[in-house]
Amino acid sequence: MQLPQARGPLTECLLAQLQTHSRAAELDDARALTTRALADTADILYDEDLQLALFCLYELHYSGLAGVDDDWEWSPPLLELRHEIEVAFESRLRVGSAELSRRAAAPSTAHEVAEVLFAMAAGDDSPSVADFIARKADTGQLRELVVHKSVYQLKEADPHTWAIPRLTHRPKAALVEIQADEYGGGQLDQMHSAMFATTMSELGLDNDFGAYVDWVPALSLATVNLMSLFGLHRRLRGAIVGHLAIYEMGSSLPSRKYARGLRRLGFDAPAASYFDEHVEADAVHEQIAGRDLAGGLVEQDPSLMPDVVFGAASALFVGGLLDQWQLAAWNSGSSSLRRPLPALEDASPSRHSA
Repeated sequence: MQLPQARGPLTECLLAQLQTHSRAAELDDARALTTRALADTADILYDEDLQLALFCLYELHYSGLAGVDDDWEWSPPLLELRHEIEVAFESRLRVGSAELSRRAAAPSTAHEVAEVLFAMAAGDDSPSVADFIARKADTGQLRELVVHKSVYQLKEADPHTWAIPRLTHRPKAALVEIQADEYGGGQLDQMHSAMFATTMSELGLDNDFGAYVDWVPALSLATVNLMSLFGLHRRLRGAIVGHLAIYEMGSSLPSRKYARGLRRLGFDAPAASYFDEHVEADAVHEQIAGRDLAGGLVEQDPSLMPDVVFGAASALFVGGLLDQWQLAAWNSGSSSLRRPLPALEDASPSRHSA
């Protein structure tokens, strides 16, 4: 990923530091700015500087950052800085998702776990972005939706894959089955990330990963950062399992609506193929994720049920905030991005990788 533009004192300092070649370099200035940013922020979920810093730090564990030495990935001072942000981020997620978590029962069987998660997924009847896209979005708003999603969908499944070596037996087998489909069963053109890249190309958008990080707001980054938080910490393996389960359970119907919106605006296959695929795939995945993955994990270790619920509730909580953000902007005639995209007829994507 190309280095993004700084969004405040912390990311300005941090991104400059990451471009040096000395892992022994002191990070005192960045640590001080982190502490100050955490003390001053009104809400870390909406904090552009802190969410971008966390996103970049996590990206060191994925495909890396252009011009940044790979040895930074395990720099102890950098990990300490990241931990400081993570503590505040996790605390905010726990507070924000507490009401959703309290509604969940404490089941003990795989079937009961799945039923709890299905009930959580079905419990939100607030206006949705999917409904808006299906019924009245214009092409510009459709393109904005795809840009918001691109910060995850272009590396779809990767954060959840961290959980594979942390699981055993039934839940491990279930996760591998889901992820194999996500990665196209070994066929590049069937990888969900590659299919999403095709959708972006068809909409006149640059489909390189990270091309629109500078466009998306903090909340969009937060939806990805929470996956990385859960996936990279073994103690939160229940949370990443709960996140994936609720993600699969809540994907099929919205995907149908997104595909409907694409066709209403004149786009068909291959632009809609990504969403068409998720209508069918996630209808199967939700059963595997609910019963065999999340349910199987809780049957193995009942103490992980609160974390499974926490992961699911966090996904619903932050996803709901992002939906509200987008709908508020579109209903007021504004862009939901930090700056508007070029008009479709003026768009000239510089690179197409799929």
